[in-house]
Amino acid sequence: MSVHVSDTSVVKGACPQDCPDTCAFLYHVEDGRLVEVAGDPDHPMTRGGLCVKLKDFAEHHYNPDRLLYPMRRSGPKGSGQFQRISWDDALAEIKRSWTDITAQYGAQAIMPHAYLGHQGTLNGLTCGDAFFNRLGASVAEKTYCESGSSTAWIMTVGPTGGLDVESLAHAKYIIVWGMNMISTNLHAWPFVLTAQKNGAKIIVIDPVRTRTAKQADWHIRINPGTDAALALGMMNVIIAEDLIDHDYVAQYTLGFAELKARAAEYPPERVAEITGVTAADIRQLAREYATTQPSAIREGVALERTRGGGQAIRAITCLPALVGAWRHVGGGAVEMPIWEFPFKFDKICRPDWIKPGTRVVNELDLGAALNGEMKLDPPIKSLFVYNSNPVSQAPAQAKIVAGLMREDLFTVVSELFVTDTARYADLLLPATMQAEQYDLMVTWGHLYMMLNQPAIPAPGDCVPNVELFRRLARTMGFDDSYWQMSEDEMLGEFYDWNSPQLEGITLERLKERGFMRLNVGDPDKRAPHAAGNFKTPSGKCEFKSSAAEGGNFVVPVWRSMYEAMQPGEKVDPVPDYIPPYETPQSNPELAKRYPLNMVSPKPHAFLNTQYGNEPVQQRRQGEQTILIHPTDAAARGIPNGSYVRVFNDRGAVEGRAELSDDVRPGLVLANVGYWASLNRGGTSVNATSADRHCSLGQAGTYSDNLVEVAPL
Repeated sequence: MSVHVSDTSVVKGACPQDCPDTCAFLYHVEDGRLVEVAGDPDHPMTRGGLCVKLKDFAEHHYNPDRLLYPMRRSGPKGSGQFQRISWDDALAEIKRSWTDITAQYGAQAIMPHAYLGHQGTLNGLTCGDAFFNRLGASVAEKTYCESGSSTAWIMTVGPTGGLDVESLAHAKYIIVWGMNMISTNLHAWPFVLTAQKNGAKIIVIDPVRTRTAKQADWHIRINPGTDAALALGMMNVIIAEDLIDHDYVAQYTLGFAELKARAAEYPPERVAEITGVTAADIRQLAREYATTQPSAIREGVALERTRGGGQAIRAITCLPALVGAWRHVGGGAVEMPIWEFPFKFDKICRPDWIKPGTRVVNELDLGAALNGEMKLDPPIKSLFVYNSNPVSQAPAQAKIVAGLMREDLFTVVSELFVTDTARYADLLLPATMQAEQYDLMVTWGHLYMMLNQPAIPAPGDCVPNVELFRRLARTMGFDDSYWQMSEDEMLGEFYDWNSPQLEGITLERLKERGFMRLNVGDPDKRAPHAAGNFKTPSGKCEFKSSAAEGGNFVVPVWRSMYEAMQPGEKVDPVPDYIPPYETPQSNPELAKRYPLNMVSPKPHAFLNTQYGNEPVQQRRQGEQTILIHPTDAAARGIPNGSYVRVFNDRGAVEGRAELSDDVRPGLVLANVGYWASLNRGGTSVNATSADRHCSLGQAGTYSDNLVEVAPL
């Protein structure tokens, strides 16, 4: 009688999600099946923990609704009805359609649409750029998230990682500005708690009393979109009361005279009227921040999501240099440490393949591009979506759906599930999940290179994105050596392995260890700008930006090839407050019909829309909730727990009302990330958002949104 002994193994990996934490994984495999995904306790940043979103990651790979084979639409557009076909049939249909479109309209009639559904070097944000550049398609400008922040940051201090997140443990005064760290940057929070335990004061500036705000020493409630005014009000007090670091300002900054003049326009009393923060609190915040060193600022992406968000980030990023916080370990500011990674985007994206005159279409304008509002010549006749779910995540949901319903639009979607966007596809292509693919993970929240190694075979006909674009290249007859490279050969080309940051780091060592920290200094000793050395044209922190002289421009996430100047609002070289498009103060006529500001932050249990279809995560997150203040609810006859409709001229979303003073009167909150197809009414929060752009970087303005709420 034989006894079967289980074949078990542990494989090192890394989280694929669009999150600053990029956790180290340990894949536990028994008899070829993934049975557990655990955190790696040896990782100094993530320390063996996983967020609630990843609690069931192993089971996620075996979700019965997973897309496993290429599929062709068999019912009306949007019906979600598909039938299985082979890869050969799918690729042949793509070639036939694209060949016909190119012959009649030119290749620019084809548009890719992708973002950070995966965060890897091989399979993530830029994995299809080389292919579509070679094809001659329209260039899709990717500014969903961090584009406004990154543009503002680089204009002020250059492409520097700034304050090391691990160094936050040494700070004495920490401002978490526009970020709910416990839900969206959980593994950085222990460093904040260490600082707090050692006597640091933790301040959260946020319109909403979030999970993070509830654990802070001081929550400052600010009106949405007024952060620049608060930062300038702080500067007004710091300068007027001579709390600046004169030596640091003189040696390592540019444009102090202009910044001083601008700050003089924002006395605390004026700022109080704009922000809803009292003049006394503005003075106290400014004094404490300037005099308690090292002081640190953790800047959140939410800051960019109104019309003036870019200038707000510029103003906030000026503060550490004004008070000399950069001198100290644990002092300064952090936006995205990604800038320390030595990518070679010319090798990844192949901008040399972009034909002169090729147009750029911003992905946030997808609805307008598809429905004819932009009057593109040639029109978009084919859309290829991967790593993205624009129906739920992009603004102006109704416009996008109307565009996707066009019978003359050939839509291909590479996906894990039949998402809200995939429902409108003509062809579906099955993608691998993280435990089934190889990649070097990009992280925008810490300073570790992370290698993900496959632990189990891919099911069905699923392929990683890197293989998807190899197949497409062969299908379209491209014989360039780019698509002949192995994954390791690609990674060898895509990074500058001779850079100082990667000294001693190799793929071979990463395969053994799983992760290695960049050679940028010990976080317990690191003060990267103690003596200036900013990566701006002047080498200084630029209070007056030299880059702004050219007008508005875009620095998309990962500092990619699309750094060319783009048209837009003229940029003031000195930070200023730009009122939002939609608030009762900035647009009183609109507010007569829609008097409530709505913000739509990330959920706690979903990652954007990922896991929004998982029953376990749905139970953790709960159904779509509309957080409303009891005073506003009473005025509208809305009892707690009842169902309501949130609406404006752009659209509506339904949800369950939760009465709470976590939001102030005049403000409502509805989390993004719910699947429209699984929500009451068949829409999600971006049915109400506008496809307008921030003052910098073409970022979206999701929180610049007036609505009304009514009972159902």
